[in-house]
Amino acid sequence: MMSGRRDGSLMRNTGQSLRGSKIVVAVAIGILLGCVFAFLYPHGFFGASTDPPIQNRRTTKTSLQVGSSQCESPERVNMLKLELVSESEKNAELKKQVRELKEKLRLSEQGQDQAQKQVEVLSEPRKAGPFGTVKGLRTNPPVVPDDSVNPRLAKILEKIAVRKELIVCLANANVKEMLEVWYANIKRVGIPNYLVVALDDEIANLCKSNDVPFYKRDPDEGVDVIARTGGNHAVSGLKFRILREFLQLGYSVLLSDVDIVYLQNPFDHIYRDSDVESMTDGHNNMTAYGYNDVFDEPTMGWARYAHTMRIWVYNSGFFYIRPTIPSIELLDRVADRLAKSNAWDQAVFNEELFFPSHPGYDGLHASKRTMDFYKFMNSKVLFKTVRKDDKLSKLKPVIVHVNYHPDKLPRMKAVVEFYVSGNQDALKAFPDGSDW
Repeated sequence: MMSGRRDGSLMRNTGQSLRGSKIVVAVAIGILLGCVFAFLYPHGFFGASTDPPIQNRRTTKTSLQVGSSQCESPERVNMLKLELVSESEKNAELKKQVRELKEKLRLSEQGQDQAQKQVEVLSEPRKAGPFGTVKGLRTNPPVVPDDSVNPRLAKILEKIAVRKELIVCLANANVKEMLEVWYANIKRVGIPNYLVVALDDEIANLCKSNDVPFYKRDPDEGVDVIARTGGNHAVSGLKFRILREFLQLGYSVLLSDVDIVYLQNPFDHIYRDSDVESMTDGHNNMTAYGYNDVFDEPTMGWARYAHTMRIWVYNSGFFYIRPTIPSIELLDRVADRLAKSNAWDQAVFNEELFFPSHPGYDGLHASKRTMDFYKFMNSKVLFKTVRKDDKLSKLKPVIVHVNYHPDKLPRMKAVVEFYVSGNQDALKAFPDGSDW
């Protein structure tokens, strides 16, 4: 019995061992087959025949992209070029607008700064002195020079000007012969600081060949038509626009027409205490310096006499102007009015200088001085009075302006004969006025 139980137990143990071995063998075979399939079909047994390898797919995709790029590149490049040109143009326009805005802002700030300085100076509290000793301020402060306004002109003026001032004359081919007399006498007197603003090539060449300092302006459509072909009055109106740059650069200008004979250096006879210092069209003390003119209206009875203050106009063909804010405002006002109407520049020049503020109008707050009419002589004074007076005819004026007579060139030459050559009969042949 004992033996039977041991044999049965042995048989059970042997059967269990065989079943365990089979399981181990089956697992091992499965693992082996899995490794074989993994090696032979790394991308899967079912997907191997449909999907290309990764490397092949990448190569195919790259080839397609290159082909597409080669087909589209000419059109795409042209489109990009057009876009680049368009953007460049827009960028250039924006830069131009920014520069213009900066310039306007700079000028505005400069004007505000100068105005503020003037207010500070004028509003500074001052104690009044004893009776008869009080003097008001007459001279406005100069502007801050700004070479960026016209760098080329600034370099010319730096070489020519003396103590930041010079004579300036505008000329085109229409006044060539008078200009020759003009600069010949300036040279004879020995005035170094003068400049001709040449309005055309003929005048520029004339100045160059005769060693006359000149400045040829940059092209300016519209303005250049007036400059090249305009008569005396047209060119006279143009000068107010051109003079502005000289003042902005910080220079005082003695503006001169070409129908002027220089006999002395005018800078030795200028006061420089006002914004504008001008010669007069007046011919005696009353007309030149002002007088009380009584207007009679009998129908008013007791109040029939009305007193008026009168003065003959300043001559816009010869005046000294300082680089101040009121001076530049004067030039701007005159130039603006002349651009909008067919007015005479001398009339507008005087209206802006003298008309006071009133309802609807703000007058110009510029100081002014009238030049000595015997030193800075107009041709009416010379031909109507001086040449006939033994004492006055012995006086030597600083300049003679042939402004009252149309036969300018012969009278200019006669003035030179009379005052320079000493020919006492040189002026006798001319009438007091003109023949028409």
